[in-house]
Amino acid sequence: MLLWLFQTLGEGIPAFNVFGYLTLRAVMAVLTALVISFVIGPWMIDRLKIMKFGQAVRDDGPQTHLVKAGTPTMGGALILTAVAVSTLLWMDLTNKYVWVALLTTLGFGIVGWVDDYKKIVHRNPKGLIARWKYFWQSVFGLGAAIYIATSTDLPAQTELIVPFFKNVVIPLGVVGFVVLTYFVIVGSSNAVNLTDGLDGLAILPTVMVAAALGIFAYVAGHAVFAKYLGVPHIPGAGELVVFCGAIAGAGLAFLWFNAYPAEVFMGDVGALALGAALGVVAVIVRQEIVLFIMGGVFVVETLSVIIQVASFKTTGKRVFRMAPLHHHYELKGWKETQVVVRFWIITMMLVLIGLSTLKLR
Repeated sequence: MLLWLFQTLGEGIPAFNVFGYLTLRAVMAVLTALVISFVIGPWMIDRLKIMKFGQAVRDDGPQTHLVKAGTPTMGGALILTAVAVSTLLWMDLTNKYVWVALLTTLGFGIVGWVDDYKKIVHRNPKGLIARWKYFWQSVFGLGAAIYIATSTDLPAQTELIVPFFKNVVIPLGVVGFVVLTYFVIVGSSNAVNLTDGLDGLAILPTVMVAAALGIFAYVAGHAVFAKYLGVPHIPGAGELVVFCGAIAGAGLAFLWFNAYPAEVFMGDVGALALGAALGVVAVIVRQEIVLFIMGGVFVVETLSVIIQVASFKTTGKRVFRMAPLHHHYELKGWKETQVVVRFWIITMMLVLIGLSTLKLR
């Protein structure tokens, strides 16, 4: 929106042409999302309190979490508002990749909003019935997968890139690409949601991974950089750096309110949407395995739940004291802030490993 305005103004005043640079617009997207979140954040938190949209706490969870009951949730709406407004202001409105990423994110946000609403109104920690939640996630995830697959222009856009190896790629074909994309988007969405159980635990890793994916998007969209670094050149993918920047800015601002002790929780409306956003960007820039590496905390949290459920159903025994994994460490005696900061540190290291794949081949 603003890009079109500045391009029009640039015809008469050349100084405005500076806003045509992708890097500047990405920085402006970060700052815009930060400002929006800081301005409307306190008001939104107050409204959630007035509406009594408080968090319901699991009865079988750590006893230290009982004090969290009643803390406003659905704060993810703040993140999505900041991301959507900032992205629309600074993106190239003709770019198909940003549109599919933004619409997929908002679609998953709607699913999360319904889930949160049911938890709050009906005082039921389970929220939306699982089969319906997965059904609507599948609708949006499969829709995004089919659109991306049918809008590809190059064979490389449907190949699975194996990091650390220069010439190792796995051709997927359209069907394989759709299946992989579906599982990446839906899986990433649920993984972030499972991780969002402690104050600040999910949001900063999301910010770090989004920022790193923004770098991959910029490289993939730049013909010279893509050729030099040996990654597929995806024309138009560079515009996703604006979207990733908006996520990073909105996420950092949300952390201001979500840091321990949290004033607000993001809820499923935020967690499901942000996870889907990471997944769809990773697919577009052909870095699904790198997302698996950088989002290792999300992956391990999800695996801990799968292992716990499988073990209990087959043997009647639990592998962990409680799942997801962050609760296991809490019950082992780690303080909540220790778990959160240590998981942040692990994510930072994994993101650096992921970024190293740009050069180490």
